[in-house]
Parts: sequence; C-alpha cells; structure tokens
Amino acid sequence: MRIAFGTDHGGYILRDPIFETLKRLGHAVIDEGAATCDPADDYPDFAAAVGRAIQSGEAERGILVCGSGVGVTLAANRLKGVRACLCHDTYSAAQGVRHDDMNVLCLGGRVIGADLACELVRAFVGAEFDGGERFARRVAKVTALE
Repeated sequence: MRIAFGTDHGGYILRDPIFETLKRLGHAVIDEGAATCDPADDYPDFAAAVGRAIQSGEAERGILVCGSGVGVTLAANRLKGVRACLCHDTYSAAQGVRHDDMNVLCLGGRVIGADLACELVRAFVGAEFDGGERFARRVAKVTALE
C-alpha cells in the first residue's frame, strides 16, 4: 500500500519509528515532511500535503502526527475525500477503517509513545473497509456533507 506520511515538530519524535514500521510491513512511504524538527513549522502544511496525496490517488492512505493529533485531524478533514481520525487505541484505528472507511490516521506525538504509535499503525494498515450496505450508506452520508 502507498501511504503518505507527514509530521510537524510536535510529532517528529514518532517519525522514524513509524517509517520503520511501515517499511518493515512492506508499504511504500510517501514522505510529505517534515525533514527536520523545526519549531517554526505549521501542522496545516503537512496535513494539506498528505490530504492532497490521498485526493490525487498518489497515496491510498495517510498518517499524520502533530503534538496532540488534534490540529492535523482538523486540518486534514477540511480536504474533500479525506476521512481523518485521531486514534490512541488499536480498536479505533482498525474499526475506523472497517466501518467508516477512514483513510488518514492521526496521532499525537506528545500523547503516546513510539511503541503504541507503531501498534496503531499496524492496526490501521491491516484493516480493510467492510463495504457492507450499512457502512457504505453511512460513508455516503458523510461524503455528502463535504
């Protein structure tokens, strides 16, 4: 799977562990930055880059990390076709994909550690949208809100 990844300085601590996990699982990572830990960077820039990769089809899914995860979630959800959710438990990371067709996982680098972040990434990339009638109907209603 092609996965776009972006983080600001607040989530930069999780960058390498997430990259390593994705590569170990055989996924192609599209690096949308940040290349360095720069306190002057802004999370909306990375959320926009990951969201555009989803919109264009360059990436099938995305992962965003900022300090709390809230900022990147808010910013990413402004982009049509992006369904981003902040998750700090494996149930939500997988169930969000299965039932809600979540395509961007958002994490808080100041909220969770690297081990949990990697577990969440594994749950997220390992899940597939159920596609059942009730789930498709609900996703269509969410899409209609855009």
